[in-house]
Amino acid sequence: MLGWALTFLVVALIAAVLGFGGIAGTAIEIAKIIFFVAIILFLVSAVVGFMRRGRAP
Repeated sequence: MLGWALTFLVVALIAAVLGFGGIAGTAIEIAKIIFFVAIILFLVSAVVGFMRRGRAP
């Protein structure tokens, strides 16, 4: 998922350099959303992993 965020970030940077402000703004917003979703999913996964680790099998 972070790969997608990085892809949108690169697209935004290229679009900004070429002067496409609207496309760059949209791409950077999509990259931000994907990045924060990935962070939230990582934190949820870490919490669930720590909770499962404490239980006896």
